[in-house]
Amino acid sequence: MNEQIKLFLKFLQNDKKLSDNTLQSYKRDITQFEKYVEENQINYTKVDEKNIKEYLEYLQNIGKKSSTVSRNLASIRSFYQYLVRTKKVLQDPTNNIQAPKIEKRVPSILTAKEVELLLDQPQDVDLKGIRDKAMLEFAYATGMRVTEIISLNLEDVNFEEAYVICKTGTKQRNIPLGTMSLKALKGYVEEARPYLIKDDSVKSLFVNINGKRLTRQGFWKIVKYYKEQAHITKEITPHVLRHSFATHLLQNGADLKAIQTMLGHSDISSTQVYMQFQDEGLKNVYKNTHPRA
Repeated sequence: MNEQIKLFLKFLQNDKKLSDNTLQSYKRDITQFEKYVEENQINYTKVDEKNIKEYLEYLQNIGKKSSTVSRNLASIRSFYQYLVRTKKVLQDPTNNIQAPKIEKRVPSILTAKEVELLLDQPQDVDLKGIRDKAMLEFAYATGMRVTEIISLNLEDVNFEEAYVICKTGTKQRNIPLGTMSLKALKGYVEEARPYLIKDDSVKSLFVNINGKRLTRQGFWKIVKYYKEQAHITKEITPHVLRHSFATHLLQNGADLKAIQTMLGHSDISSTQVYMQFQDEGLKNVYKNTHPRA
């Protein structure tokens, strides 16, 4: 099975062009399943529907969330579809199994005042402060995912036309940059980045103090640090800035389809989750503009 997992991951990387994060997620899920079938002395080519159901039940029993169980099923399904395609098994044992229902959680968002307070924290008095200011402004201005932001190269930013090119796998989208974000980014690129990088061949847009590409963990730590500096009690992650970006655009009248494009959602239902926050925005508009409000 181990050999087939390696071939499957290679197929996902070369043919499906999946990102490293997605590949790691598949690898983790399939490896965990491999351990389970081995411990229960089940031949992976003989796995049936009953085995899959028992495994999903096992995951639930050890406290895995419905979303995690659902993702595991999707990974196993992809693996067995690959095995059917390569004629290693005759049929996919996950065919008739439905994923557990996932309750859509309400995204955590910041108010416009909280965003302003957070973005005001980094002081552009040293290299780190200039970088952090640019990075937080950029995250809120674009709504990009952490992985997308840290994967950016300097050449992906068009300063003249004020937009950034975001590449995810084979897909690409252009996201506009606001005045404040562009100003902070220019300041970072001109005044801080040249002194942070140790080698002119470094392409990364955002780098750490050692001049290397910023990591996800590094990004998270920076956001957490300034959240504490701002004395904001809400839990703030880079993804909360993404949620806030989408919600504030919607509340200020942006078209849902345009937000979907900027966020890079392939399905508009993923974007529609922000509709629940629109009512408050509409109430405020009504209250401030209707003669009888």
